[in-house]
Amino acid sequence: MTATDRFTGFVDRAHAAGRLVVQPRMGFGELHRMRAGLAAVRRADATTVGTVTLDSYTRCLDDGTARRALRDDPAGLNGFPLLAHGVPAVRALLQDCSSDAFPVQIRHGTPRPLRLFRAMAEAGADATEGGPVSYCLPYGRVPLARAVAEWSAGCELLAAQPVPPHIETFGGCMLGQLCPPSLLVALAVLEAMFFQEHGLRGISLSYAQQIHEGQDLEALAALRRLAGERLSTTHHIVLYTFMGVFPRTEDGSRRLLAESARLAVHGGAERLVVKTPAEAHRIPTVEENVAALEYAASVAATTSDGADGPRATSSGLYEEARTLVDAALETGRTIGDCLVRAFARGVLDVPYCLHPDNANRARATIDARSMLGWSRAGGMPVEAGGAAPVTAHHLTELLTFNRRRFDSDARRHPLRSAS
Repeated sequence: MTATDRFTGFVDRAHAAGRLVVQPRMGFGELHRMRAGLAAVRRADATTVGTVTLDSYTRCLDDGTARRALRDDPAGLNGFPLLAHGVPAVRALLQDCSSDAFPVQIRHGTPRPLRLFRAMAEAGADATEGGPVSYCLPYGRVPLARAVAEWSAGCELLAAQPVPPHIETFGGCMLGQLCPPSLLVALAVLEAMFFQEHGLRGISLSYAQQIHEGQDLEALAALRRLAGERLSTTHHIVLYTFMGVFPRTEDGSRRLLAESARLAVHGGAERLVVKTPAEAHRIPTVEENVAALEYAASVAATTSDGADGPRATSSGLYEEARTLVDAALETGRTIGDCLVRAFARGVLDVPYCLHPDNANRARATIDARSMLGWSRAGGMPVEAGGAAPVTAHHLTELLTFNRRRFDSDARRHPLRSAS
């Protein structure tokens, strides 16, 4: 029997003790800054795991440009250039910073992860994330079939390690916003099934906070139920603080972060990936990341998960997500085949996603109840509301819904303290 990886074990122990694990999305170009950032997160007054987020050149496998940037302007990199630093340096970094009490996840963003996975395995990474769909369709023009093939090889490489690292599907975060929750749930489950098919055993399933708390609670319940039905592996749920257009005011941003922490508790998520108020304007500092982690943890610690909490909606979200999963699984022999063919036939279709392998016939909107739904189904087996076509002006309004809502709340009812 394969031993439990320490990322999975840490999250399981924290959940059993009633503590929400909080995590930043943080990456710096220079080794000493990355080491200092991880150390600060480890010292935070919260139950934390560490993050090493890779830079955009490394995500595109542009090693030469990453090496030049590391030499000429390392502070200008928007993440950690893992391949440019080399495996020995990364192994030393992880040995210095990670442990059973503080595992570290490497986040990347590439549709072609094989070289990165090989380096992560050699360096002893505790965990990584992504997926053949979620790190292909939104991030470029790599053909989906090629992404699936390379993710297949990469997952098999990770699964062959003495203790395979934990892996998180990013499928529940597609495009960050304006994707109806049933599709987010379906994609998260399908990618998790893909990981399981290729031998990985410590898996987490993501879901990104959207715009309606009750709908998000229904989505989290549907994700947990569907994952329990389709996976035989150890798994947990990770919630992301809203990933779309963020409030411009610090007060509005803190309100949104607090709502995500409460949502994680009420929805039973074991882990929360946070954002900071600074992210509406620039890349946050280490200190801002730590402050956001501690604030989210403090809100979670004072939130009761009892019957007096918010109520989940009952809109048939689980049934719709299950229908999407089943329809996709009917198209091929392996999960990878199914993903490629389901998108080719429009059975799966991410609204507003311009990748050539996405049909882009489906459309989403925000209804009168402030819930996300389908205005046009395309070829998917879902019911659409038949709303008017989304114009460019209307799309801008949809994209800024949370920013306007939380900034408006902040102006009407300012928070008493910024602590």
